[in-house]
Amino acid sequence: MKSILLHIHDDLGQESRLQAAFDIARATSAHIRCVQVTMLPDLVAADLYGGAGFAPTIMAELRDIDRKAQTEVEARLAREGVQWDWIQCEGEAVSGILSAARLADLVVATLPRGPRSGMLDPLSIVPDLALSRCGPVLGVPQAATRFAVAGRALVAWDGSQEAGTALRSAVPLLKLADAVLVVTIEEGGKHVLPATDALEYLSRHRIEAELRSWPRQEETVDEALLRVVGDLAIDWIVMGAYGHSRLRETVFGGVTRRLLRDAPVPLLLAH
Repeated sequence: MKSILLHIHDDLGQESRLQAAFDIARATSAHIRCVQVTMLPDLVAADLYGGAGFAPTIMAELRDIDRKAQTEVEARLAREGVQWDWIQCEGEAVSGILSAARLADLVVATLPRGPRSGMLDPLSIVPDLALSRCGPVLGVPQAATRFAVAGRALVAWDGSQEAGTALRSAVPLLKLADAVLVVTIEEGGKHVLPATDALEYLSRHRIEAELRSWPRQEETVDEALLRVVGDLAIDWIVMGAYGHSRLRETVFGGVTRRLLRDAPVPLLLAH
């Protein structure tokens, strides 16, 4: 990981995003590209009740707020001693981030604690970023205080193309982990690529990994996976995003959707 794209927005998740980016940048000697997107409020953007007439005034105020936030974050970056640069744009958050993510090795964004009810609540943009195929996305829980690069990493393996993409993307960080656990959740009747192939792939990168087949105890796959995280003291997770269609996951639930909502540790996602 030599190029980290960090979403900058003055919200309650910014501190956790900053800390995760700092931890990874120090461990990998990476450069952090800060992307700050000034967004027009939804009511104005949609021109409801003639709101667009106030757009110039509102945008001027938002730009001023973002300039002050930029000054504060830049001072923090200088103190942290990491390499960084800054991109400022206007528009919608996901499209602004994606426009700067073409050569990023990792995009860092927030996993919100709950539904957005106020301006300081983080944006729920990780799903859209992961599905954009911009590369791996690190979803950092809003309450996280660090990213344990040299901690215990879990690779959630189901043999899917998405899981393989996530695994390949995570290799630079998995090399730095103290322990790598490749975990499969037992699903009756489902035939997948043997998890030993994942171990073989990691071994070629000189990454020692342990295989665990985790039994389901009358629970869903996502519930079993969350239990694994607690039982094995996992620090971060590597997993494929949306093995089913996004619509199917929205209607019927799904592992990705549940983990995005309830994961207690950072998720490195790829699709």
